[in-house]
Amino acid sequence: ESGIKPAEPEDPGSIKNRIKGAWLGRISGCLLGKPVEGISLEELTFILKSTGNYPLQRYIDLTDLTEEVISKCTFPIKDRCYKHPLSCAPIDDDTNYTVMAATKLIDVYGKGFQPVDVAKCWLASQYKDAYCTAERVAYINFVNGFVPPASAIHKNPFREWIGAQIRADYYGYICPGNPEMAAELAWRDASISHVKNGIYGAMFVAAMLACASVSSDIMNIIRAGLGEIPYTSRLYKDVSTIIDMHEKKHTFDDCIRWIHNKYDEKLLHHWCHTIPNALIVAAALLYGELDFGKSIGLAVQSGFDTDCNGATVGSIVGMVIGASGIPVKWTSAFNGKVETSIFSVGTVSVDELVDLTIKHIKLKN
Repeated sequence: ESGIKPAEPEDPGSIKNRIKGAWLGRISGCLLGKPVEGISLEELTFILKSTGNYPLQRYIDLTDLTEEVISKCTFPIKDRCYKHPLSCAPIDDDTNYTVMAATKLIDVYGKGFQPVDVAKCWLASQYKDAYCTAERVAYINFVNGFVPPASAIHKNPFREWIGAQIRADYYGYICPGNPEMAAELAWRDASISHVKNGIYGAMFVAAMLACASVSSDIMNIIRAGLGEIPYTSRLYKDVSTIIDMHEKKHTFDDCIRWIHNKYDEKLLHHWCHTIPNALIVAAALLYGELDFGKSIGLAVQSGFDTDCNGATVGSIVGMVIGASGIPVKWTSAFNGKVETSIFSVGTVSVDELVDLTIKHIKLKN
């Protein structure tokens, strides 16, 4: 038990500010990490230091990079950078799933949705190539007649990867003050494509967001997330280690070294696994101290799955501080809009998504 009891949301104006902050934070954090997704920590650190952007404190732009810096990198950084400002945030699975949960799942099935409804939603919402790794395997399994939870297991070597964790935010958004319910909804979603820690990461994030909507205590928020997953799990134990290091006054860099020593970013299975990425999220939250730019910067500069971790940290911190607390330099880059690959949705405004979220908060089922 987390010890976090369901709490009533604050007044309508305040909760709307928080929800908008979560949406803006998720998009901003994703955009910050997007150009360097897949890069090694060594090259990422080199690029940031060479461009006067370490610790990471602003969007990486092509204009930051000299030909000399580019030539020293094996990572195709020149082809991955996005010039800011953009007309809208570009398509990314880290935002697609959050929008899909709002527009195609909860809006159709309500909070009483079941795992099979998520499968139906996926089949009806995007083409196969919009899904990656565990999600693509599950999608193919749906087409071939497998239903959850069998769809998560059959020929799916990615079933503890980060996919379910990046899909979990919306369940926290619509369950303010109720981490247990948020984790339950995240479990239903995650179970169609993931098992064990792949599911626990989703529950952890959803519960943290539900708590973040009524709390400003980061440690309380992280413990609310831990309270909804098995204490015998590897995820619980490793996050507890990060908490312990923070309490014992270890530095942020100490935590990141520990993570990189335990999980090898050069191994694809480790790089995209739920646990090391969830650990980076926890460390960035603890050491970011609710400074939005610092928090998403720490998440991205730590390597592993940079856009996923930036998005999750941005979402949680954005929920705590609200849209009014996020510096405009982060949000002006995408003009309050996000592009998706979701059928009949396309490009959507953050304000529309916020209004839909408020509607869904009020649903009983």
